[in-house]
Amino acid sequence: QVQLVESGGGLVQAGGSLRLSCAASGRTFSSYAMGWFRQAPGKERDFVAAIRGNIGSTYYRDSVKGRFTISRDNAKKMVYLQMNSLKPEDTAVYYCAAGGPSGSYYSSASYDYWGQGTQVTVSS
Repeated sequence: QVQLVESGGGLVQAGGSLRLSCAASGRTFSSYAMGWFRQAPGKERDFVAAIRGNIGSTYYRDSVKGRFTISRDNAKKMVYLQMNSLKPEDTAVYYCAAGGPSGSYYSSASYDYWGQGTQVTVSS
């Protein structure tokens, strides 16, 4: 069982930065792939970024490449999403997710555990 708690959301002006954090519990954290998803009002939950377990390979949706960086600290059981050059279209609730080592990193169905979400609002 894994429990996830996000933090770090807030209101920021376009062009600004935020760093989201996700604190995880569980004994096998390092073996899980970790992902960030987001959901804007009236829209589906979309993939943002993912990072593999021990290897640490990363994956991003095209619209955030070069602006967002996902990282993890297995010793602290933490996952981070550094978001730079934020745009109004990045406004959404951001969710942290943990999944097993198989399946597509881009699909929400591959993740077994979810946090409660943290709101990110980017004003123009």
